[in-house]
Amino acid sequence: MGVAYGQDLRDRILRAYGRGMKTKQIAELFQVSSSWARRVKQRFCESGETAPRPRGGATVIKIDLVRLAELVRQRPDATTRELHAILGADCCESAVGLALKRLGLSFKKRRSMPPSRTVRT
Repeated sequence: MGVAYGQDLRDRILRAYGRGMKTKQIAELFQVSSSWARRVKQRFCESGETAPRPRGGATVIKIDLVRLAELVRQRPDATTRELHAILGADCCESAVGLALKRLGLSFKKRRSMPPSRTVRT
């Protein structure tokens, strides 16, 4: 994933708009897309914001991680769908998967078992 453009670039783009430059000229001058330059101006005009918005996925977890970890210890072979049903949380199944990932748990085959061999047909 890329990094957001810096505040300095955003300020220079807004100053260029203030001097009366057109969007296409600004985009070529600063080597950004014209749609991004337009959005920077639009956000500033509508809300006064110039800073980049936070990026990333969900930061709030609706699942009790301690209870989820205990369920996995009790039923290590349960799928995320089964864990979601047991938890009864008001979230989607993928949120259970994200919570498992945050706990460092995944559904893996046991390393003690020999690898399955398939024969060419």
